[in-house]
Amino acid sequence: MQINQRQLQQASDQGLISSDQAQQLWQFFTQQHQQHSQHSAQFSWSHILYYLGGMLAIGAMTIFMTLGWERYGGIGLISIGCCYALLGVALVEYFRQRQLFIPAGILATFVVALTPMVAYGIQVEAGWWQGEWNYGDYYRYVDWRWVLMELTTVAVAVLMLVRYRLPFTVLAVAFTLWFMSMDLTPLFMDSDYDWNDKWQLQAKVSVAFGALMLALALWVDIRNRGGQDFAFWLYLFGVITFWGGLTNIDSDSELGKLVYCLVNLLLIIIGAILVRRVFVVFGALGIAVYLGHLANEVFADSMMFPLLLTLIGFAIIAGGIYWQRHEAQFSQRLRRFLPASVQELLQHK
Repeated sequence: MQINQRQLQQASDQGLISSDQAQQLWQFFTQQHQQHSQHSAQFSWSHILYYLGGMLAIGAMTIFMTLGWERYGGIGLISIGCCYALLGVALVEYFRQRQLFIPAGILATFVVALTPMVAYGIQVEAGWWQGEWNYGDYYRYVDWRWVLMELTTVAVAVLMLVRYRLPFTVLAVAFTLWFMSMDLTPLFMDSDYDWNDKWQLQAKVSVAFGALMLALALWVDIRNRGGQDFAFWLYLFGVITFWGGLTNIDSDSELGKLVYCLVNLLLIIIGAILVRRVFVVFGALGIAVYLGHLANEVFADSMMFPLLLTLIGFAIIAGGIYWQRHEAQFSQRLRRFLPASVQELLQHK
């Protein structure tokens, strides 16, 4: 529910509140919105520019790193990484002092993203690096030799998170842990696995990791009593890894594909309960994938399938209208089956 200034004025005109109270309430809501926008990610032009610039800077030091940097050797990579990190920390302090928490969080994540390069440089300089890859391959190839770099990155990310308590840094932790789960997967494979077998095992690991990440996100969401949403990035990354792995698991049976559709339907229900749109978006994408499979393979020659699908769509819309009219009663009844901690979380939302 959203309240605008015109609605407050209408309440004043009807004698529900005075004109001064309407003005004071509007000023209060405006201040609350400004404070919330400083801490939480929103779809606004300023935030779009923040994240676009931050992703470009982070990408430059990670995914888009070229082989030309290798010519500087271990000392060169360490020096460059530390200089950029010091600059990043200085900017984090600068933005925090001015209560610009979104760019501060992005810069803190930028510092964390430099850690693999510095750790790689230390290993090269110390003669510990025995891998066939170079730093530019860190984001391209799965290999257990990256694990030491990933452990170092998680440690730095946790330190930054404890020091600054900026939610966006949580994404760096989640991303690195997912990378680690992928790099550790080959240790459990036989050497005669073909490419598809490896891909399928990694997809299953991604599903398991995503499920654990979502459980952690719910725990953080329940425990969090501050104004910052630390669970947001855990939910986002957890759903992406879970849904991505689930979608890439091969299934030759129609029953398996139906289960895939039901899981995506469950994601939508969870999203509606927790008021997290990321579940709904990916759940809807998964159902669209399943319906596309039915249309292109199972009912490719059926003239009734589009008609039936249209009727189902209309029925869902009717169900939405009925739900809207009785949402309060349904929500109250459904929440009785949830744990007390989750009920408390939903009341705050």
